[in-house]
Amino acid sequence: MAESGANRRVPEAPGQDGTVRLRHKWQQWADGHLEYQRCNPFSGSRAATLRLQRGAEEYGHPQRGSKTEQRGKDAHVLVGKEVEELLYIIRRYGEAGPDGNICVTFGRLFDAYVTISNKVVGILLRARKHGLVHFDGEMLWQGRDDRALITLLE
Repeated sequence: MAESGANRRVPEAPGQDGTVRLRHKWQQWADGHLEYQRCNPFSGSRAATLRLQRGAEEYGHPQRGSKTEQRGKDAHVLVGKEVEELLYIIRRYGEAGPDGNICVTFGRLFDAYVTISNKVVGILLRARKHGLVHFDGEMLWQGRDDRALITLLE
């Protein structure tokens, strides 16, 4: 049975059949991976390991364009949203203090926020690190610090 013109495969240029392209693509990946392993401090070969110095731009950061870098960016955005939500809860359940700033006790905040997330203390620490809230002490504990005052610094 003869093939119709629409179903006939057009031959590719000489030397560009699928296996040659596949082999070339595989070799490119293998060469790139070998270079990556030379710089990877966790690979078996430490002879050619790239040593970064403290203060260098790449030190302590994932490789640009890597999945690790993208996961870090995504996590940063997620934590930022959780901090914003925490500040909203403080505004909603807090009361204006004598200095005009909104304050809420840790016990009241914990009771209101725990239904949203179980990471209230971690998010509070992040918010304090960015200068958005203030509370005394390094860590707040449920029960013991229920009367500790958390102040919104906006």
